[in-house]
Amino acid sequence: MIKFNKAPVTGKEIEYIANALAKVDRKLSGDGEYGKKCQEWFDSNYQESKTLLTPSCTQSLELAALLIGIKEGDEVIMPSYTFVSTANAFVLRGAKIVFVDIRKDTMNIDEKKIEEAITKKTKAIVPVHYAGVACEMDTIMSLAEKYNLYVIEDAAQGMMANYKGKALGTIGHFGAFSFHETKNYTSGGEGGLLLINNPDYFERAEIIREKGTNRSQFFRGAVDKYTWVDIGSSYLPSEIQSAYLWAQLECAELINQDRVDTWNFYFKSLENLSNQGYIELPSVPHNCEHNGHMFYFKTQSLDVRTKLIKFLQSKGVSAVFHYVPLHSSPAGKVFGEFSSEDKYTTLESEKLLRLPLWYGMKSAEQQLVVQAVKDFFAKTA
Repeated sequence: MIKFNKAPVTGKEIEYIANALAKVDRKLSGDGEYGKKCQEWFDSNYQESKTLLTPSCTQSLELAALLIGIKEGDEVIMPSYTFVSTANAFVLRGAKIVFVDIRKDTMNIDEKKIEEAITKKTKAIVPVHYAGVACEMDTIMSLAEKYNLYVIEDAAQGMMANYKGKALGTIGHFGAFSFHETKNYTSGGEGGLLLINNPDYFERAEIIREKGTNRSQFFRGAVDKYTWVDIGSSYLPSEIQSAYLWAQLECAELINQDRVDTWNFYFKSLENLSNQGYIELPSVPHNCEHNGHMFYFKTQSLDVRTKLIKFLQSKGVSAVFHYVPLHSSPAGKVFGEFSSEDKYTTLESEKLLRLPLWYGMKSAEQQLVVQAVKDFFAKTA
């Protein structure tokens, strides 16, 4: 069976984890040697942002919600076609979620539908860069400036991708990366990063991340003792997570190129099916550079997708659909509402199918996947 996903492994992960365990001080709670190595890598590669490692992208979003002061009665605009963490981070602080329809081409939030969803209660816009393809950020940032709103980029799938030459996560006021095992890079199953694009928020972000204490300042020698100074929580990843992630960051470019190569192979191999009208291939705007995070295509209907998934399974290929729109879920109906018309969110999500794609996927495996897809449509033609 060709699995849908395999967590990336470079070969150095066990060595680095063992090294962390063998240290005399055995500092495993975070900000140890490997935590600092990872932090330095991000500081070097995202020089216009301040960055903080977190245990998960979910917690990066929660930290951002705390930093912008989300409170009960605030409204936060986002697409319904996203993972539940995008909404939960703000619902936990009492916000109401306002869902906006997506674009048919990229499955990203429709930037032209945002303005009509803005009210006096709106506090933030949360664009989600689906499949590592950027939302239309110029329009979104202009709206944020016009209405004095925060923009928090959910770039969980977006590391190493960019919009008009700018790295995803660095364009809004805040950005969040995920290092979950399903992402291009992982820190051993879970993990995240918060990008802070206004340095004025960095000191408080450090405090909130350290349970509301100024512990980070203490270790830098900025204060002679640390104490409880603000609200906070435990948003510090372990040294074991960082050791695993460091092995990934050392090979970041290699992993990225490998995934993009697989994505390109799928796209080229399935173009003929697209030209014949059987499927719709993913769209990447000319001003965006994706990261090969995900390869999906859309079938003509939910029924065709269901039959295709079953057929691929019989051929030893694990292919899956993706999000069930949040506004249709029980919690989504309680904590949010859909703004205007759901023209594409439900319809397009029901046709989308994702193919296996992971770092180190062999050419023969890719070819088998493509042939299985072709066999299905040849059979149904």
